[in-house]
Amino acid sequence: MSLTVAVRGAWRATGARWMLVLVSLCVCVCVCRAESPQEEEDSAMENIVTEKRAEESHRQDSADLLIFILLLTLTILTIWLFKHRRFRFLHETGLAMIYGLLVGVVLRYGIHMPRDGASVILNCNVNASPATVLVNVSGKFYEYTLKRVISSSGNKVDDVSDNENEMLRKVTFDPEVFFNILLPPIIFHAGYSLKRRHFFRNMGSILAYAFLGTVISTFIIGLLMYGTVTLMKRVGQMGGDFFFTDCLFFGAIVSATDPVTVLAIFHELQVDADLYALLFGESVLNDAVAVVLSSSIVAYQPAGDNSHTFEGMALLKSFGMFLGVFSGSFSLGVVTGIVTALISKFTKLRDFPLLETALFFLMSWSTFLLAEACGFTGVVAVLFCGITQAHYTFNNLSPESQDRTKQLFELLNFLAENFIFSYMGLTLFTFHNHVFNPMFIVGAFLAVFLGRALNIYPLSLLLNLGRRHKIRSNFQHMMMFAGLRGAMTFALSIRDTATYARQMMFSTTLLIVFFTVWICGGGTTQMLSCQRIRVGVDSDQDNSMSLGEGPERRSTKHESAWLFRIWYNFDHNYLKPILTHSGPPLTATLPPFCGPLARFLTSPLAFENECQLKDDDSDLILNDDINLAYGDITVNTDGTGALTSSAGFASGLSSDDLDRELTYGDSEVVMRGTRLVLPMDDSEPSLKDPRIHF
Repeated sequence: MSLTVAVRGAWRATGARWMLVLVSLCVCVCVCRAESPQEEEDSAMENIVTEKRAEESHRQDSADLLIFILLLTLTILTIWLFKHRRFRFLHETGLAMIYGLLVGVVLRYGIHMPRDGASVILNCNVNASPATVLVNVSGKFYEYTLKRVISSSGNKVDDVSDNENEMLRKVTFDPEVFFNILLPPIIFHAGYSLKRRHFFRNMGSILAYAFLGTVISTFIIGLLMYGTVTLMKRVGQMGGDFFFTDCLFFGAIVSATDPVTVLAIFHELQVDADLYALLFGESVLNDAVAVVLSSSIVAYQPAGDNSHTFEGMALLKSFGMFLGVFSGSFSLGVVTGIVTALISKFTKLRDFPLLETALFFLMSWSTFLLAEACGFTGVVAVLFCGITQAHYTFNNLSPESQDRTKQLFELLNFLAENFIFSYMGLTLFTFHNHVFNPMFIVGAFLAVFLGRALNIYPLSLLLNLGRRHKIRSNFQHMMMFAGLRGAMTFALSIRDTATYARQMMFSTTLLIVFFTVWICGGGTTQMLSCQRIRVGVDSDQDNSMSLGEGPERRSTKHESAWLFRIWYNFDHNYLKPILTHSGPPLTATLPPFCGPLARFLTSPLAFENECQLKDDDSDLILNDDINLAYGDITVNTDGTGALTSSAGFASGLSSDDLDRELTYGDSEVVMRGTRLVLPMDDSEPSLKDPRIHF
């Protein structure tokens, strides 16, 4: 009985609690219903305003992109007119800069679009600018991200946002757009289109100009600019901090040459191939060196409070970082190229050219992003990836993909380069924090030209001590004159404009690029005439003419050969057969106990000799001790220039005689049914091939 009473009492208490809960919920619902019409109306109005802003922003972004598309379209049409009229005073990049300047003037002074809505200025004291700010507005949290610095040193910013031209803000791109989207196709195309025959012929000189020359130029410009900055501080023209490391950083970014205007004119006029190779090779490699060098200077951190004092240990650490980043980036680019070559060799992607081209494109572009994500330099990685792809992967591609990849990256290079140069002209009027100091600008121009001169002339003098084929004085003057600055210098300078020193560097860099592209690039034809440099020279015919030079030519070939003799033997007999369908079968080059592995790695096409070996530098080393194995035939070229084979018959043909036959295109040496193909062309194999039969 007592148990029943207790259960009934608990049930009544629980029922009373549930009744209270239900009553409370009803009251809340009634209150919410009383207030919901007003809140729903406010929410609907806010959604309408947000949608209108999003639509207006979409239209504005489309108009901004349309401006650059029209700029490129106008540039292309004007380029056609210039080429039709054979007008060489102004290159397409200089023309894009002029159009960018004109549009920048119109946007700056002709169109004013105030920002919608009022700006609210919030004051707070923090040690560093936060990347993201959460603001509580009437109970709702909004997230705001850092866009840029519009004022510093406590200056007043009253109504600065309300009076700002919204159009100028919209046409200003994030600097990472240049590094991650526009630079990779430019750098990759430089490596992929490299003419390896002339590049390897002058490899020693190119490396000297690219590495030693860039370091010399960086320190000379840095020292001269430090003297200029010190003088500016004494006369009271310096409005902010400017340290010696900043001067070295400026020297590194303006040491990156980009003679695209000069090289285009060289290609059109068919200037001497060695001069073209020296300029092109230096510009390709010194961009990579300048990027890594600038990163090493930024990473220079001595111990102690003052991070701008000289310390030997910090200097060694920066030097070690330079070597580590460069070698790591180089290795990553080469490995990516090798992986692409293996994929294209051991799959049948060549049966689907579209998929093959897409994979080639994605693997090449991902090299840049992978290097940046790993803490290396994407410019170095994608450059050597392009060289590796051209040397190995290109041999595995189908004919359709070979044409597509060349045309694709040539198109991307053209569009990206002209976009950057047009944006340079636009930035002169749309950038918000320009700092133009006449004394700094004059000092920078003098330092740049002195740095270039003390780079080219002393190194040329030293290089000529070991070269039989001298770098003539007119070549040196032309290389000095052709030290233009371009896309890489601009991209490095715009990447960080947060401080007073970096803003002054960026503004001065723009002027240096404008001057060198317009004045030096425009005067290329006149400089060629003044220096009496040959034009209209076909590289193949030039090689055939040089065959008659006798000992001088043989010694010149030997200079370029000794450095690559061992490498060429290894590459021809092992790497090419492993990574491509070209070259001799590995069963003939590897030891007998490696037979199963050799048969697995060797392509069936190599056995059938259906693909030709594309090797542009074979003409450089035929007079050295090179053993080229093809099946049961081993062709040996000794240092005396005699061509022999292991087949037991003698050949009276010297290496010079062979070179005469091979100069005009791909040639085949047929030995007892086995073909030895030695192509000499810089592009794809030609169908014209004089044949030498033994």
